[in-house]
Amino acid sequence: MIEILKSKRGEGYIDVVVVVLVAMMVIAMAVKVYPVFVVKSDLNTFANELARVAEIEGRIGSETTAKKNELRASLGIDPTVSWSTSGNIDLNEEFSLVLTLPVDIGFFEFGSFPITLTAKATGRSEVYHK
Repeated sequence: MIEILKSKRGEGYIDVVVVVLVAMMVIAMAVKVYPVFVVKSDLNTFANELARVAEIEGRIGSETTAKKNELRASLGIDPTVSWSTSGNIDLNEEFSLVLTLPVDIGFFEFGSFPITLTAKATGRSEVYHK
């Protein structure tokens, strides 16, 4: 019995099984984490497009709300939007906005935990209000 336990004849098979198991765990983790990077990219796009509308319109109001609703429908995310100002923005006046979105990241059900993704954008008004 001791000779069988000391034998190294099946060692290669065990190494292959362990390597395959670890590789599958890494691939499963990548598949679970990759969508978070896509959501972060969408969040950055959301912030930049919303800031651009505020720059062109020169105010934060119904136009930015309409664009926000349009982006929510097209991108499929619903972030919380915080503006640094409200109402009319004078020519060349700077404003900023911060978007936050909670997302679950992790490994299936037992290792899942929430994180908050944040996107920031700044802009300057292009409209002169008399």
